[in-house]
Amino acid sequence: MSILVVGSVAIDSVETPFGKRDKALGGSATYFSMAASLFNKVNIIATVGTDFPKKYILLFEKRGIGIEGLKIAQGNTFRWKGRYDYDLNTAHTIFTHLNVFRDFKPQIPTSLKNSEFIFLANIDPELQHDVLRQVGHAKLIACDSMNYWITHKRGHFEKLLNKVDIMLLNDSEARQFTGESNLMKAARIMISKGPRAVIIKKGEHGVIYFSKNRHFVAPAYLLDSVYDPTGAGDTFAGGLIGYLSRQSKINEKTIRKGIIYGNIMASFAVEDFSINKLLKISKDSVAKRYKHYMEITKF
Repeated sequence: MSILVVGSVAIDSVETPFGKRDKALGGSATYFSMAASLFNKVNIIATVGTDFPKKYILLFEKRGIGIEGLKIAQGNTFRWKGRYDYDLNTAHTIFTHLNVFRDFKPQIPTSLKNSEFIFLANIDPELQHDVLRQVGHAKLIACDSMNYWITHKRGHFEKLLNKVDIMLLNDSEARQFTGESNLMKAARIMISKGPRAVIIKKGEHGVIYFSKNRHFVAPAYLLDSVYDPTGAGDTFAGGLIGYLSRQSKINEKTIRKGIIYGNIMASFAVEDFSINKLLKISKDSVAKRYKHYMEITKF
């Protein structure tokens, strides 16, 4: 079953206490698709500029990622530069140049309108609504957002909750939207507005999954070295949706297992800059880390 992701493809420059990279491949749709493509076919809806390196397009194709919906617009590609201190949960933005991404209007090709799994990465909720108007009835729709949209497009964001199956937010965004400091209370408020489930991301502390009657805590996979946390949340989503797209049923059991695969994929992403580590892993290395995760969380 094919997966559709709508988001950004960007050029990132990142500095952490452990090194830096300039003009590396980034963007929410990039991280998501690199993770999900290890499980299933992924198609990208995004826009880049005429300056976008051809080697990255070839990289998508080599990975089997569909680029029919990757529009090349006149101008420069979305660029972001950021810095992390030793608290790798917080990114300090040095600059954001939206460039052609400023005028991004997702257009879903006819051949992709009936995609069964859809991930709406972090973009304007009005655009996310527009995407949902263009597609058919999907088996599962997951959505991400950020504090900026909660502040400036709150009404559109809130209406989106009734149209998606899984909403992903980090802990500060969940508290901001609901006005609740307690995450269980915050999740209940969000679920009352429509989604089947809410996943709250807590960075190096893992994630918490909430459905109407249950919740599930999944710690992050412990690592010796973390170099760059950029894109970890989108990589998590790619692992989660990628795994679910291979299952005959979407239920509590498969979602919980998918969350573990999301954590595993994110753990690989942060071990190097950009998508470098994601390009080096195989299904066997994922399975090995999954087995070890089970061993260290069993009691």
